[in-house]
Amino acid sequence: MANQIHPMAIVDPEAKLGDNNIIGPFCVIDKNVVIGDNNKLYNGVTLHFGTRLGNNNEIFPGASISTKPQDLKFVGEETTCEIGDNNSIRENVTISRGTASKGKTTVGNNNLLMENMHIGHDCEIGNGCIIGNSTKFAGEVVVDDNAIISACCLFHQFLHVGGYIMFQGGSRTSQDIPPYVIAGKEPIRYAGVNLIGLRRRGFSNETIEAIHDAYRIIYSKGVMKEGVAEARAKYPDSKEVEYICSFIENSKRGVIR
Repeated sequence: MANQIHPMAIVDPEAKLGDNNIIGPFCVIDKNVVIGDNNKLYNGVTLHFGTRLGNNNEIFPGASISTKPQDLKFVGEETTCEIGDNNSIRENVTISRGTASKGKTTVGNNNLLMENMHIGHDCEIGNGCIIGNSTKFAGEVVVDDNAIISACCLFHQFLHVGGYIMFQGGSRTSQDIPPYVIAGKEPIRYAGVNLIGLRRRGFSNETIEAIHDAYRIIYSKGVMKEGVAEARAKYPDSKEVEYICSFIENSKRGVIR
């Protein structure tokens, strides 16, 4: 089906649009923008230079995608902001495009990005994430699949956030958040395993118990490396425990305790 482009929208002739997209009034679509099929842009959405938008996305008023990075090292290099499929991007969300560091900012599939949240340059957001109102990610943050992050949270640059976490509203962190946990309190720290979230995602009781025991072992040690080795030895066949251990071993900013 043909695209429905409101007469008060501005679409650069160099932009490439798929089929059956709805472009509302006062939207601006820049050159070097590629859009797939079945996307709906409400009024006042801006897709800047470098946007790559997949299929079946819904973008609400005031959202600004592939904005110029808020990085003084950026000198105009040609970079992109790549959005997957089936995302809901709510009002006034801003997502910066990449810099020379990685060349692109990426958002996967089936994410809910709530009102007024920001994703900085070169971030990598996975699939199935829910990110709350006014939460802000600095540059080069990586968020794994199925993370739930509450409203008004702040994330330091270069952080890694594990999958299946629950992050308490109004919190901030300058350290990595390992997978499957609840991160909360002030200052931010480990507040247990995300039991409800894991059950909702279909994790078995046996798997949840292995995750819980692995964290008990890891956090009981003064030197986290010793706990990682013990947990891995106790659960050699658990991919979930291996994910936890590898995450901690590869952390560059340190993991919350």
